[in-house]
Amino acid sequence: MNLDFRIKRLLKIGFKSLWRHRLRSGLTVLGITFGVCSVIAMLAIGQGAGYEAQQQIAALGSHNIILQSVPPPREQEDDDGYVIEYGLRYVDAERIRDTVPGVSVMATARKVRETARQGVRQIEIEIVGTSPWYLEIGNLQVREGRFFAARDLHQRSNIAVLGRKTAEVLFPFGGAVGQVVSVGNLRFRVVGVLAGSGRGEADETEMRGDPDTHIYIPMTTMESLFGDISATGSGGLSGERVELHEIIVRVDELATIPYVEQMIEQILVRGRSRRDYRVIVPYQLLEQARQTTRIFSIVLGSIAAISLIVGGIGIMNITLATVLERTREIGIRRAVGAKKRHIVEQFLSETILLSVCGGVIGIALGLSAPYFVTRFAGMKTIVTLWSLILAFGISALVGLLSGLYPAYRAANMDPVEALRHE
Repeated sequence: MNLDFRIKRLLKIGFKSLWRHRLRSGLTVLGITFGVCSVIAMLAIGQGAGYEAQQQIAALGSHNIILQSVPPPREQEDDDGYVIEYGLRYVDAERIRDTVPGVSVMATARKVRETARQGVRQIEIEIVGTSPWYLEIGNLQVREGRFFAARDLHQRSNIAVLGRKTAEVLFPFGGAVGQVVSVGNLRFRVVGVLAGSGRGEADETEMRGDPDTHIYIPMTTMESLFGDISATGSGGLSGERVELHEIIVRVDELATIPYVEQMIEQILVRGRSRRDYRVIVPYQLLEQARQTTRIFSIVLGSIAAISLIVGGIGIMNITLATVLERTREIGIRRAVGAKKRHIVEQFLSETILLSVCGGVIGIALGLSAPYFVTRFAGMKTIVTLWSLILAFGISALVGLLSGLYPAYRAANMDPVEALRHE
């Protein structure tokens, strides 16, 4: 008999048998349907969460090594004065530039917390003094106007570039470029507005601060207007002296990042009695985020796959009941010449049909579930082709395995005893 004809005939017989008990078959299919849907939805949520974390880290620059000044613990502060001196120094930047190979660009920054005002509007901001190449190395983009240039450094110009949120608060109707912004007792002419950085809360609080609420001015202007001491206590009775709050190093080759990091660590340790800095390597964080995403997806997928197993148990249970109901039919088929493999094929075709139908419906629901999660919960979700293939493949495998025992049991019935069954 032609193989295609046999398969079509088996599927036709199996479909008729399932259609005869439509309600029972539909309820059985639900287990596989929700199992497939949950696998796809869980993996989509895991992929979306991992993607957002990777994007936030990648925004820091995969080729960058970020050095930041860190205040010493209270017990390590000097007791002989109100001014605490710590952090990165200009000499550190010079040593890195002169001795570390493979460094293409380096930018330094100093930061001061202030209140920016424009008319009756005001916002708490961080004013950042830096160099023109900070724009490129910090992965920032100008939306309006321009960033400051080398000539602005030489002229110590009182100009500023606003972050997106700062511009929106101070100039809600636009037109910030060319206007004047007050920062403390100082006034700056706005020459540019940055586009949104798209960085998340982890970046804002732990790594770089939120670039959207910064105001950028030339480093030379920062030095001449703010000096190197910032008041931190009530009434300005205490303060801190920090030459540089941040140094960003751009490395030519990703492969050399670990070696460059080690060399920078050796330079920074030299001449220090305490660790008053930290080193952030976005490339390493990115690799860790990818590994975490893989583990997260495996865990979520495994949890969701349990529902598929439960659905498979439901198929096995219903198939066993079906075997009992059709014992006499099995006996008649064996009596007229059907072989054991024909009985096995008959019941396997039914269980596979159940699991495949459940898998197809589950994929349809699984594609729509992430949309509603994104729309109503605000979580990013990513449905991948491999998650669809995995969920459907598992559902088909579960259907096959759950039908093996009932089919084997039906095929091994004694035909005489089966014919006597009422």
